[in-house]
Amino acid sequence: MKLLMSGASPFVRKVLVVLRETQQLDDVEIVSVTTAPGATPAELAAANPIGKIPALVRSGGATLYDSRVITRFLDDRAKAGLYPATNPWETLTLEATGDAIMEAAVSMVYERRLRDAAQQSDTWVENQWEKVSRGLDALDNRWMAHLHGPLDIGHIAVGCALGYLDFRHEDRNWRKGRDALAAWAGKFNARDSMQATVP
Repeated sequence: MKLLMSGASPFVRKVLVVLRETQQLDDVEIVSVTTAPGATPAELAAANPIGKIPALVRSGGATLYDSRVITRFLDDRAKAGLYPATNPWETLTLEATGDAIMEAAVSMVYERRLRDAAQQSDTWVENQWEKVSRGLDALDNRWMAHLHGPLDIGHIAVGCALGYLDFRHEDRNWRKGRDALAAWAGKFNARDSMQATVP
């Protein structure tokens, strides 16, 4: 298998963490590609017509893309149990929350980096941050019991989302007023899989 990736993507990091947590890293060739709107590398376009990373190229089947598809495939392949077989709804919702925080945070970066200053919308950026903030509040107020439970894909998605906020939005100080979530992140970030994948 071959993973097409870019090191700064939190969605790629999520896949890399799963590869490490499920002891499958040696089964995958890691291939870095440079992507930008309107400039999709030919190898990535051939693997994923949408042109997004990560994409997992398999010799014996269709290329998989979208981090949630890839991580579910890897979990199934390793029989690791990151996606519960019964009553998975909390885990899936937690994963969706982490992914939504990542999506909004990445969109903020794209707005500043890819648009001319005159075209940038501060209102739009703040609207994205409001999504992030509401997601963080929900995690701190309603999800800590789950986050302190056995490792699942929800933990990994949230950990990667918080890591991306540290990486790209440190000035926003997401930890302020969210002591429980901040303490959890400190412990989760100490995992070998997280330490090995810091962007």
